[in-house]
Amino acid sequence: MEARKLSIIAGISYLIIFFSAIFANFFVIESLVEAPLSTVQNSPMIVRFGILAFLITVVFDVVVAWAFYELFKGHFLNVLSTLFRVMHAAIMGVAIFSLPFILEAINESQIINQLEIFNAIWLIGLFFFGIHLILLGVILKKPKLISLFLILAGAMYILDTVAHFLLPNYTEYGSIFLALVAIPSIVGEMSLAVWLLMKGFTNKF
Repeated sequence: MEARKLSIIAGISYLIIFFSAIFANFFVIESLVEAPLSTVQNSPMIVRFGILAFLITVVFDVVVAWAFYELFKGHFLNVLSTLFRVMHAAIMGVAIFSLPFILEAINESQIINQLEIFNAIWLIGLFFFGIHLILLGVILKKPKLISLFLILAGAMYILDTVAHFLLPNYTEYGSIFLALVAIPSIVGEMSLAVWLLMKGFTNKF
């Protein structure tokens, strides 16, 4: 497939991942954290749509991995970068297995337990995703600013996962780590998605 089409596929897929992840994380998971039992009992369809949104992110994560593999075939780090992204998608798929059990929970502790399982597995996946972003930033090179933000975002994903598992008082610094991850990740990955679409639709890849 020609580079222009691959660029468009990657860009659109990235946007789908972005919006699906926002809905699943900041609407569904946050609702479950803030009001576990009432969310499950009063809004079970929201939880189901959240699970579906996570599944969509996994599907399009694999699509992006394939598109990047085809686009950057000549680079010696390409295969390694692709493998780390696919590894992240596979681990994310495993993490999602814990979420349907939330719908069968009869008390808050059961819901919170399933969320903790999901979060622990998800964090491990993000560790490998961070490595992928660093490699992708090295492969990309230009635009240099996007490349730097991708590398920084990757490093922050790795740092955040390590901090989760090593710092007993992580929750005290949670908002700081969230900002450290979110800012370079949103800027870098959204800029990459827009750049890919611009390159694809203007036929200048």
